[in-house]
Amino acid sequence: MVRMKKTLRITTIVAILLLLFAAAGSYQMRQIASAKEEDTYEELKTFAAVLELVQRNYVEQVAPRKLIYGAIQGMLQSLDPHSAFMKPEDFKELQVETKGSFTGIGIEITLRDGVLTVVSPIEGTPAFKAGLKANDKILKINGKSTKNMTLIDAVKLLRGPKGTKVTISIFREGWRQLKDVTIVRDVIPIKSVRYRMLEDGYGYVRISNFREKTSSELKKALKEMEGKKGLKGLVLDLRNDPGGLLDQAVKVADEFLNSGLIVYTDGRVKSQKIKFEAHPNGEPHDYPIAVLVNEGSASASEIVAGALQDHKRAIIIGTQTFGKGSVQTIIPLPDGAAVRLTTARYFTPSGRSIQAEGIHPDIVVPFVPEEKKEAKEDKSPFHFLKEKDLEGHLPGEKEKKATPAKQEEKEKKKDGAKQGPPMDNQLKEALRILKAWQIFTEMKVSAK
Repeated sequence: MVRMKKTLRITTIVAILLLLFAAAGSYQMRQIASAKEEDTYEELKTFAAVLELVQRNYVEQVAPRKLIYGAIQGMLQSLDPHSAFMKPEDFKELQVETKGSFTGIGIEITLRDGVLTVVSPIEGTPAFKAGLKANDKILKINGKSTKNMTLIDAVKLLRGPKGTKVTISIFREGWRQLKDVTIVRDVIPIKSVRYRMLEDGYGYVRISNFREKTSSELKKALKEMEGKKGLKGLVLDLRNDPGGLLDQAVKVADEFLNSGLIVYTDGRVKSQKIKFEAHPNGEPHDYPIAVLVNEGSASASEIVAGALQDHKRAIIIGTQTFGKGSVQTIIPLPDGAAVRLTTARYFTPSGRSIQAEGIHPDIVVPFVPEEKKEAKEDKSPFHFLKEKDLEGHLPGEKEKKATPAKQEEKEKKKDGAKQGPPMDNQLKEALRILKAWQIFTEMKVSAK
């Protein structure tokens, strides 16, 4: 008798849920064909029957909330790697991540073909320092297999108090076996913009992720660099930038554009068909821009690169980007939980889909690690002597005019004085292209 009452109570709850579903979606349901309506209700009957069977026959008693949450998680997980159910505590953690500091190892992850994959390590974080790279496959976390693990569960295992350790087993293309990497968790820096002058007239801005203050930090960086002697060119480095907030990506692109479309989204629901336009800039940045991208550039960074490329506002240099071009909408639920649902796709101004395609650079420049470059250079057996190499040569005019200050500066450089991070081959190529651009602009071509 008790069991029958319990079963009746569960059936009643499910019936109420079905009625709520019907009421909430009445407008949309009227637009669906009656045959599809019947199919939906038939499937919901199956769900109700399974729920009842589990409650009645499972070896241990299970809380209804756990069963419902599990069913929702499974439903969303079956859609795509980025749709997920967030319990109240998961939703709170997401809100902290976009506003304040948090502790962890500092990587953006996704599910690619069912495998937990690194999108990009965040610059300056423990993961970055440990040498993790875009497209590394994480097969274990603290010895636990990541097979069938949700993104949220993986993030929970990777996060933890500052100073604690986490061991991940990674596989990288070209390797023959897994490699265990132990990383000490730390506070993940929120500052997303770093900048410096590369040479006189040529600036460098690095955006490592898109947070609440990214656009304001960018404006500050540009103002300082432009205020010195002005800029002849700018390198905007979006390599290994896993993305972040859409509105910040739009504002960053808008900083360099005066009009036209920046990005648009297209989904099934009318509210997901949105266009983001550029606005006239009160302080135009009228100098050439080179944007650096690689396989770790994803989402928001792809939006910026795609917009500047389509408007011919910048030259894109590096390697093909990650290709994360879907829009996730966070929908809060009454109990404090939330649904992260993929609701649309991103398209560049010219109509290119970013999803699974990424941004293709105008000039492909693969990254060459410094040690490999040095090994290559060591193979060169030849060095041409120049006049200045000869002992006792007559000094040139520049050597005569060299001031003690300049000599001192040269000595400092030799002694390894802090000059900012070393320039890698992609950054050097970007600077070289900007300088060539400036030379060609100044050239006067006369027709004979």
